[in-house]
Amino acid sequence: MTIEYRIEELDRWINTLHAGDMILLSGKIYTARDAVHKKWLTQLKAGEKLPVSFALTGIYYTGATPSPEGYPIGSCGPTTSSRMDIYYPILAKEGLRLTIGKGLRNETVRKAIKETRGIYLCAIGGAGALYASCVKESKVLLYEELGCEALRELTIEKFPLVVGIDAEGNSIFENKVK
Repeated sequence: MTIEYRIEELDRWINTLHAGDMILLSGKIYTARDAVHKKWLTQLKAGEKLPVSFALTGIYYTGATPSPEGYPIGSCGPTTSSRMDIYYPILAKEGLRLTIGKGLRNETVRKAIKETRGIYLCAIGGAGALYASCVKESKVLLYEELGCEALRELTIEKFPLVVGIDAEGNSIFENKVK
């Protein structure tokens, strides 16, 4: 049985999930890829605050295609998460606890997830149309000039995911899954 979880109730359920669990996620989440992460790192290095808060939300690593008429978003499949691994420990210190993408994360990210009681959720590569059907609202928040890599806020409903790394640091990419 797949259970639906609300992003804004993250603190209630994050410690109950285990690597390999399948869930449906609903609520508001940001999209951000390489270009946004680079901008954020530059801001932090300059001593500036980030323009967003990660409290009770997270990041979906995706670059959405343009919206067809009558739809909130185009195809929005996951991007390979390892490209953002160099940024994750820094953003975890800024409050980031939930990320969604595809593929393996490095050991530094796994340790940061465990230390901050975070979670990494895996989306299915090649299922961009499925994920688009779960997006009820999409709006560009910042960096519109980045096109598909702009920072967006999505309202998602019953977004199907698998727990890739749980709050204990267990990973589906290792043989240590409980």
